[in-house]
Amino acid sequence: MAHDMSVLDFERPIVDLEKKIEVLRAVTQKGSLDVSGQIAELVQECDEMKKQVYGSLTPWQRVQLARHPKRPYTGDYIKQIFTDFIELHGDRAFADDRALVCGIAELDGMPVAVIGQQKGRNIQENMERNFGMAHPEGYRKALKVMKLAEKFGRPIITFIDTPGAYPGIGAEERGQSEAIAKNLRDMSVLKVPVVSVVIGEGGSGGALGIGIANRVLMFENSYYSVITPEGCAAILFRDAAKAAEAAEALHITAKDLLQLGIIEEIIAEPLGGAHRDPQASAANLKAALLKHLGELSKLSERELQDGRYAKFRSLGRFSEGSGVKEKTTKRPRAKHKPGTAGQ
Repeated sequence: MAHDMSVLDFERPIVDLEKKIEVLRAVTQKGSLDVSGQIAELVQECDEMKKQVYGSLTPWQRVQLARHPKRPYTGDYIKQIFTDFIELHGDRAFADDRALVCGIAELDGMPVAVIGQQKGRNIQENMERNFGMAHPEGYRKALKVMKLAEKFGRPIITFIDTPGAYPGIGAEERGQSEAIAKNLRDMSVLKVPVVSVVIGEGGSGGALGIGIANRVLMFENSYYSVITPEGCAAILFRDAAKAAEAAEALHITAKDLLQLGIIEEIIAEPLGGAHRDPQASAANLKAALLKHLGELSKLSERELQDGRYAKFRSLGRFSEGSGVKEKTTKRPRAKHKPGTAGQ
């Protein structure tokens, strides 16, 4: 019998046990044999195994969960959380990038703009969505929708799920770096609340291109990093196979980034990951969005701008080792007149 390719190595003992329980339950339902006692023992064993495995995940295992092929994507959350979603297409310059989904919707009656990177469920969809890696026209489309939201006073919600911006020749020819840089600049001075959520992969500038927000949230089993673990391992260790070691060193998990002050909240996932109960994951996400948008709605335009600018200017620390004592120092802030970010 072929292995299910969507099952991760560390999950396999759990999945195998769950299948055994399903078989025994089917036998009981047919009435041919009563094995309820054995089922109860296996269920208890399975629960204990889940707590042990998922309660001690390594950073690399969390990266694997963030990439799980059955994990909910932007489109899944849009369907479960929002109503009256209308997708907007094109950047008014080149094309419509399907790696980025953009539109307007309502969140419990609140008009909002929704922007998110979208992956595919199969090879054909991934080719259409470019595996969630946006071209410059995608970032320009996103900024167009953000500006529209600002014009009508709508809060902006972005869902981050990409290994990075597309690095192809065509993307570079059409100004990939410029498009991302412009988004960073213009997002910093938006006059409406912006909440970004890392729902899976948060890869480098590809993530930041829609991630300059007043509040940055992360799902429990997502990651947010300047580079993928494989890319880091290939550069530092000359061996991409050392990705697990690189993931440990990069401090890319939600827990690490909350402690470092990079994000504001970790959104809980069902035991085993968001793919095991997408409805519960969506409910947790919706509650977090309503909470943070409710808090941000009380701030003035200037407070939103200055708070967002200050948040990202304060990021980044470096350590100096003397051999005896290590000192951690904040990077000096550039001189900045409040309310003039990016001008």
